[in-house]
Amino acid sequence: RELLPPWLVIAAGLTGIVLLCVSTKDVPTTPLWSKYGIVLDAGPSHTTLLIYQWTAGKVNNTGVIREWSSCTVQGPGVSNYSDSPQEVGKSLEPCLHWAQKEIPTEQHSQTPLYLGGTASMRQLNLTNPILSDALLAALTVALKSTPFDFQGAQILSSLDEEAFKWVAVNYVLENFIKYDWRGHLVPSSKEMAGVLSLEGTSAQLTSQMEEENEAPKEEVRLQLYGQTHKVHTCQCPCHGTEQLRSRLLSMLIQ
Repeated sequence: RELLPPWLVIAAGLTGIVLLCVSTKDVPTTPLWSKYGIVLDAGPSHTTLLIYQWTAGKVNNTGVIREWSSCTVQGPGVSNYSDSPQEVGKSLEPCLHWAQKEIPTEQHSQTPLYLGGTASMRQLNLTNPILSDALLAALTVALKSTPFDFQGAQILSSLDEEAFKWVAVNYVLENFIKYDWRGHLVPSSKEMAGVLSLEGTSAQLTSQMEEENEAPKEEVRLQLYGQTHKVHTCQCPCHGTEQLRSRLLSMLIQ
């Protein structure tokens, strides 16, 4: 029987050591290619453009994403342009041009673009729906002019906004899925975390409804990684950071 050359045996051994040392997370089991998505978070004080990236593969019909990069729009939040809606689109241009450089050109037409307005836009819609509609129309015109796949600009309800926060926190904590010792994504056995969101004038506690026989409540149903989650938000008016600060000052004065 012919023996292998010593140099080949040494090379094979070194290759084995390298394979054992390299994390299985770094070795794709199937050919992967990246997709991108853009979300404009239109908050009360400012707007942030966030780029997310994911691969073509999914886990139980849900993608596995990561934040790729972000850009803070200069100037105030979009609701502050209610007197000059034509200017709101111009404020987004620097970050939109930046996003075109961050995402490969061949992916532009396949990259979904979405804008969600939060608390200040909800308030403007209540006090002056005509102005809020004009702002959304101006934003739609500006975002449709980009090379991306515009999916819409709308005002998020408070329930949807808190549900999305709940998803984000539990996703980061790996409560939906996690990597096992082989580097494969598997369902997580950890319990879902509740989320306490403190705002200026109120607080919101969002958690998953576990009991099937609970009394009917306002809830958001989410289908994630093959599981249905019923998420409920408890509103706590007058328990925001401004009220807490006022109570603290009152106690200090007394």
